[in-house]
Amino acid sequence: MPYAIATSILTIVGAAAGLIAGVTPAAAANLAQQPDTQIAVFMVPLTILVLAVLFEVTRTVLRGNVPAELPAGRNRRPLSERRADF
Repeated sequence: MPYAIATSILTIVGAAAGLIAGVTPAAAANLAQQPDTQIAVFMVPLTILVLAVLFEVTRTVLRGNVPAELPAGRNRRPLSERRADF
């Protein structure tokens, strides 16, 4: 619940800062025509997502919540033996 409140406040502050700075949808559309901006709009969230996943994996491993061993698998015949049955 505190994260929802914090993100809501950050969203409102960001929107207010954009309006005060004079950023309008028309100005943002003109800015988005530049290739560097298009790349940044794609790559920045993607990079943040990858870093978040790496952080969560590291946190899980360091806590020791990963199973120590895998469940026993079924004994299967190799494919070479299966093909001989046809």
